[in-house]
Amino acid sequence: MRIRLITVPYDSAHRDVRMGAGPGYLLRSGLVERLEARGHGVRVTEVAAAPDVFPAEVGTAFELQRRLAAVVREAVDAAELPVVLAGNCNTAVGTVAGLGPRGTGAREVVWLDAHGDFNTPETTIGGFLDGMAIAMLTGGCWRRMTAGVEGFAPVAEEAILLVGARDLDPLEAERLAASRIRRIGPEDAAARLAAVLAPRDAGAYLHLDLDVLDPAEAVVNGYAAPGGLAAAEVEAIIKSLGERRRIEAVAVTALDPSLDADGRAAAVACRLVEAAVDAARMGQAPDP
Repeated sequence: MRIRLITVPYDSAHRDVRMGAGPGYLLRSGLVERLEARGHGVRVTEVAAAPDVFPAEVGTAFELQRRLAAVVREAVDAAELPVVLAGNCNTAVGTVAGLGPRGTGAREVVWLDAHGDFNTPETTIGGFLDGMAIAMLTGGCWRRMTAGVEGFAPVAEEAILLVGARDLDPLEAERLAASRIRRIGPEDAAARLAAVLAPRDAGAYLHLDLDVLDPAEAVVNGYAAPGGLAAAEVEAIIKSLGERRRIEAVAVTALDPSLDADGRAAAVACRLVEAAVDAARMGQAPDP
């Protein structure tokens, strides 16, 4: 399989710090070599903000989304699987834009995360833009900005399946409860996913925020919350998805290397990328 590893090394407009350092850390941890050893062709492309523009969290986030959309589109046109390694989850806007619109029911977003990412500027407590990623994706906020990302169209709430979320702000929880977003908690998530995703011909965007993992498995960032999934459970979820959907793109986000003193988080992350690529290969024709 041909893979385009697309790195977006930013966290809140800051390059190569905190979770923005995660993409480069995974490359240095041997991710490319591990994928090549499994027989895949791998190209790496970095998405970077213009160096002469003052970094601002909102402006830089949407600049990165616009640039990412173009690279994802290029990868799709080249018959490569886009695998986005990013500091922040709001890069999902650019990934989905690059994949292009699909008809109702033709693509699902399967989002693994400890958090709901469904805040808006009116509901957020901490003011963290990245906590609004699914709200952006579904047209719940920042609509004028997302409209500037070429190819983006809001995703229907019912097309989102949120898996493993357990750490929600109060007003965010109310928004989720009132939405049509489907949710599966951490308990027996793999078995429940198989029941929710009946086999049918549809595409999927797999979004893996690594803090869906339980901190006992690996501490991936400063937002880790107890009660999460084991790596084996995430692998089972990914495999189940690949058996039931054509995975069109993958994102792996939110790894802070400064918290990974023993390398466990990097090893788990690489293992999950391998699992996601294997799952994507299930639904694709062999390389010519």
